Amino acid sequence: MKRTDYLSWDEYFMGIATMAGMRSKDPNTQVGACIVGGDHKILSIGYNGFPRGCSDDEFPWDREGDEYTTKYAYVTHGELNAILNYQGSLEGATLYVSLFPCNECAKAIIQSGIRTIVYGSDKYSGIPSNRASKRMLDAAGVRYYQYNRTGRQLRIDL
Repeated sequence: MKRTDYLSWDEYFMGIATMAGMRSKDPNTQVGACIVGGDHKILSIGYNGFPRGCSDDEFPWDREGDEYTTKYAYVTHGELNAILNYQGSLEGATLYVSLFPCNECAKAIIQSGIRTIVYGSDKYSGIPSNRASKRMLDAAGVRYYQYNRTGRQLRIDL
């Protein structure tokens, strides 16, 4: 008989997105993303961090201050990194991401052809950039839904 306690596809891909977020060096927010094709094959993975060539020891991780001295002007979000890391068409793909995409990432998601978003947290729900993101995704016909946590705990010894 086959096992019955195997991971569902959503558990598997959200787990990978969550693990990808653990690569982020951001001291406050670690966002991971996993893009999956229609045949359940992983196409790309990303996490939030600075662009190539921009040292995470020299650029700011601060959240407070003017735009130039905070991380917000410099960090590339996990979703955008996953999109940029792929060298092909993402038409019809599904994006698993640990945090609901901001309005800037929503633009890239729409333009790349991703059709479904499965997200973990929506902690910025209701703020203008979140509302703008949802408005654009709705207008473009991109489906999104919150991942339903199963409560399953996994232990991985590395």
